[in-house]
Amino acid sequence: MITRREFTGMLVGALLPADELPLVDYHVHLDERITLEKALEISRQRGVRFGIVEHAGRPELGYRGMLTRDEDLRRYLDMLAGKPVYRGIQAEGLDWMDCFSPRLVAELDYVLTDALTVPQRVFKGAGGDEPLIKLWTPAAKVIEDPQGFMDRYVDFHVEVMRREPIDILANPTFLPAAIEAEHASLWTRERMEKVIEAARRYGVAIEINSRYRLPSQDFLRLAHTAGVKFSFGSNIHGPDVGRLDYCLEMARKLGLSSRDIFQPAPPGQKPIQRRGRA
Repeated sequence: MITRREFTGMLVGALLPADELPLVDYHVHLDERITLEKALEISRQRGVRFGIVEHAGRPELGYRGMLTRDEDLRRYLDMLAGKPVYRGIQAEGLDWMDCFSPRLVAELDYVLTDALTVPQRVFKGAGGDEPLIKLWTPAAKVIEDPQGFMDRYVDFHVEVMRREPIDILANPTFLPAAIEAEHASLWTRERMEKVIEAARRYGVAIEINSRYRLPSQDFLRLAHTAGVKFSFGSNIHGPDVGRLDYCLEMARKLGLSSRDIFQPAPPGQKPIQRRGRA
């Protein structure tokens, strides 16, 4: 009888290309169900290294356990120091860097963000940066002009990558429930290429997300052709953290190699050190 670890290894081996990919889940959140100790146990069982991320930015964004100042980030870095994990944050809002000093951000292995929290000007096409709308919540349940929203949403993806010193764009091509059924038609080739070109220009890796099974194979193929790197992310809260089924499926179909996969930049080469702030 084979062990669970042996079975996992067999499964991964069947999914991986010949050039074995580094098995890292860069989108792991800790909470009351998945403590650091539990995450380390699951990481060992699955043979997948974890990158731990905590939400970081202004306190009014309202995430539990959010890092909002240097003191929080220092404690977080110290908590993960010496553990077999990568240390990251999920940056929230375009102004998250106002909360932290660049020297502390540079101690992180990577910074991950997404475009799912949008300013009013993006969601409605009018107004300013406030209030912020979280696209996965009921606040985004009505979108009166899907095409207009998509044009602004794509431009916002570009703005995020241009303005923020980030490593990874997470949850790529996510759409609110109100228009999710139109995903294939709304994410036109032109829109996909605009996001991909920004990722290439600013050196941002695109996350292959197992939770939402995004982006599509078509998007990923275009990104691969453009030379963009990829990261794997489960973004799953609970015991299924570290499940990379969709990531590995797409890696196999696209023939990805280890050269295509994101790895944290060495000290002195972090985005905050290379690019600073826009």
